[in-house]
Amino acid sequence: MVRLLANLFIKDKDSRSPEARQAYGMLCGSLGIFFNVLLALGKFAAGMLSGSIAIMADAANNLSDAGSSLIVLFGFKMAGQKPDTDHPFGHGRIEYISGLLVSMLIIFMAFELMKSSVDTILHPGKITFEPVILVILVVSILVKFYMFLYNRSIGKKIQSEAMLATSMDSLSDMGATAVVLVSMLVSYYTSLQIDGVCGVLVALLIFYAGFNSAKETINPLLGQPPEPEFVRRIEEIVLSEEEIVGIHDLIVHNYGPGRVMISLHAEVPANGDILALHDMIDNVEHRLKNELHCAAVIHMDPVSTKDEHTLELKRVVTQLVKEIDPVLSIHDFRIVNGPTHTNLIFDMVVPFDFPMSDVDVADKVQNKIWNYNPVYFAVIEIDKSYTAAETNVI
Repeated sequence: MVRLLANLFIKDKDSRSPEARQAYGMLCGSLGIFFNVLLALGKFAAGMLSGSIAIMADAANNLSDAGSSLIVLFGFKMAGQKPDTDHPFGHGRIEYISGLLVSMLIIFMAFELMKSSVDTILHPGKITFEPVILVILVVSILVKFYMFLYNRSIGKKIQSEAMLATSMDSLSDMGATAVVLVSMLVSYYTSLQIDGVCGVLVALLIFYAGFNSAKETINPLLGQPPEPEFVRRIEEIVLSEEEIVGIHDLIVHNYGPGRVMISLHAEVPANGDILALHDMIDNVEHRLKNELHCAAVIHMDPVSTKDEHTLELKRVVTQLVKEIDPVLSIHDFRIVNGPTHTNLIFDMVVPFDFPMSDVDVADKVQNKIWNYNPVYFAVIEIDKSYTAAETNVI
């Protein structure tokens, strides 16, 4: 159904473009409202027939899901607005905010359901079972499973945290409705009154889904490393040029899905033709824009690629640094000779969670270099990696 509607109404099939993302998001949001309202009405009717607090709680959950879908729909609509004077990088982060609002609504509903369920445990009522109630609950589970599948599929396709959060909510709803179904069957075939207990389980499942959804939407708002596959594609494109011998200081600036800016340093031969190298860098920036839909700014770093003495010293220093810890790396290596000593100047990438302080690790490297040859003095600039891995090829 979703695929058919997408083929009918979505003309731009490139899921990475802002227009296609907005169309997919609004389609799924509209379907979410439709399905959840139908399920809520059906479960309210079943709850009234049976007198089950667990079913009424599940119905209220579906109604809140309809509100969540409305928020997602609004979020995609707002996120699709073009950049303006006040928001030159667009409005893409509204999608993350809408996902966070959905999570907060889910958590709030979980607390309300918990209160009602505890009250039912303390003051249990009679539960009535009808075949139509069984049909409603089974159909609800099947519909929620379908919603989980299409939200997860399209969420991955367009890389939307809001839709992935919605898919996980649908999965938790399946579990919640299954618990309610078990509660009804147990009450019908035995004398056990577990309606309130099942209501508590439903509330806990909903709370867990809301907590995970909130975590997934807060991370991109705070700033998180880019996906490894995205970094790999950047490296692949940049390093496809023979004149570029390495890249470092890669930073991905995320202003919302489909609105990404990247900056990086490209190492080029120091003795190269500056005009030809500049033209090559421009071509790489255009290719990144066309293939990855991101704006790119590339800084050229001239490095020695011919001087054997410099290359050998870099290999030595790299080995000394790796002896401290393999996660450390260096770049921008150059030599400044003097009458009494030689400065080895380079940047060293130290992970944020490295067990030693920046000062201590720099001192340790300096001591290793001095022990190797007292003539060499290390001048080290500490860098941090803003991606999962730092590339440095020479």
